[in-house]
Amino acid sequence: MNQRTLGQGLRVSELGLGCMGMSEFYGATNETESIATIHRALELGIDFLDTADIYGPFTNEQLVGRAIRDRRDRVVLATKFGNHRNAQGQSLGIRGDPEYVRQACDASLQRLGVDHIDLYYQHRVDSKVPIEETVGAMAELVRAGKVRHLGLSEAAPETIRRAHATHPITALQTEYSLWTRDVEENDVLSTVRELGIGFVAYSPLGRGFLTGRFKTFDDLPADDFRRRNPRFLGENFGRNLDLVHEVERLASAKGVTPGQLALAWVLSRGDDVVPIPGTKHVKYLEENVAATRVELSTDELARLDAALPVGAATGTRYTDMTLVHR
Repeated sequence: MNQRTLGQGLRVSELGLGCMGMSEFYGATNETESIATIHRALELGIDFLDTADIYGPFTNEQLVGRAIRDRRDRVVLATKFGNHRNAQGQSLGIRGDPEYVRQACDASLQRLGVDHIDLYYQHRVDSKVPIEETVGAMAELVRAGKVRHLGLSEAAPETIRRAHATHPITALQTEYSLWTRDVEENDVLSTVRELGIGFVAYSPLGRGFLTGRFKTFDDLPADDFRRRNPRFLGENFGRNLDLVHEVERLASAKGVTPGQLALAWVLSRGDDVVPIPGTKHVKYLEENVAATRVELSTDELARLDAALPVGAATGTRYTDMTLVHR
C-alpha cells in the first residue's frame, strides 16, 4: 500500500480503517470478526487506525487496544475526545476545557493500553471554550510525550487557523465523499491546504449508502443509527438512491464495485487526502483496499462530477448541523 503525508510529516497508509462500527451505531457487532478485520488490514498495508472514546462508549478503544497489543509498532493510532458521554451512552454535551482534555487523554491511553497516541483529535469544537485553550491543553500532552500529533474534526476555517497558530495541527478529519462535498465550497479544504494540514475523510462511502447495499429503508438494521439520519428518511432516501444508481452505472462501465468507485474518487482528490472507510468485516475491507488500485481518467472524473456535483445529496448529513464547522 502506498503512503501519504499529512501535516508535520506524519506518514500513513493512503487508506485508513475506521473502527467505529465495530462497537456501535451500525447494527450487530462481533468482536472476533472485528479484530480479524483489524489484523487483516495490517496485513494488507493499512497502518492508520481510527477510533474515539465516544464509540461504544469507551469499548471501541478497548477493542482496538486488544487488537494491536502485540503489533503496536505497526500502527499509526488515532483517537478523539470532546463528545462527552457517560458509560450508559447518554450524551453530556461537548467539552474542550483543559481539565477535560487531560482527563480524556489519560483515560484513552489506559483503555488503549498504550503509552502514547499518534494522532489526537478534538472530535467536535466546544463553542464555550476558546480554541486556543483547548489546543493549548492538547499541546501540553505533546510536551508530556502522551501525544505525538494534534488534529481537529469538523472545524471551521477560522477555528482551524486559530488552532494552528497555537500549535501545529497535523490533520483535519471531516466527512467527505461523492455526496458530501461541502468542504470544497466552504473554504475548509483550501484552508488546510494553505496551512499544510492533512485532510482525513471519514464516511467516504456515504455511510455505506454509496456501495449500493441499501435499496429500501428496511434494509437498515433496526438498531442502526442511520434510521435517524435525514438523508435516509422519507423521500430523501429515494432521491439519494437515484444518485447511487448513477454511481452503480458508472462503476459497472468501469468494471468495479460502486464502493470502489466512490473510494477511488476520494483518493483522487489529492495526495494530502486520506479516506478512512469503516467496516467490521474482512470481505468489505478487502473490497475497499482494492479501490487503491483503481485509476480514474479525466473523463471518468468529469462524469462523476456531473452525476454528483456539490450539493447533490438531499437532506442534511446530521440532524443537528450546528455541531459541525464551528
